[in-house]
Amino acid sequence: MAMQRQLRVLDGQPHPTPRLKVAFATDDLKGINQHFGSAERFAIYLLDGEGGTLHEVAEFGRLAQDGNENKLLEKFVVLDGCIAVYSLAVGPSAVRQLMSLGIQPIKLLHPTPINRVLAELQQQLQRGPEGWLARAIAIRGEKSEARFSDMAEEAWEE
Repeated sequence: MAMQRQLRVLDGQPHPTPRLKVAFATDDLKGINQHFGSAERFAIYLLDGEGGTLHEVAEFGRLAQDGNENKLLEKFVVLDGCIAVYSLAVGPSAVRQLMSLGIQPIKLLHPTPINRVLAELQQQLQRGPEGWLARAIAIRGEKSEARFSDMAEEAWEE
């Protein structure tokens, strides 16, 4: 099934600190309460040490938990640039694909309010990220620095 709707919030304001994109599998935009593969929508937030703001909502409609991995491709495209995706469940194949894209899948045991997870991530950013978050930020920084180094080594013509 194709994505049905996508809303992106553009604020146009410069941000002095880098912001992280984090996605949540949700059916109501309030709680993390969906399985990754059959998620009706993803709420994608931009997060920094000051807080999180809704950046994008992608709606997929009702999807069955049928093992059909073709429906995952659009989800991977929507999640491009995200550092993590939170859901109640995620299959092993999706985990491998997410990890290869540099997106950390986070499986929660119970439905959890999005605001609670955003607050926890914000606190971790303020005191210094640990664990998977620190590794993900470091990897993103290495990729970014490598990209600029590669550009500097290219031949430039006028």
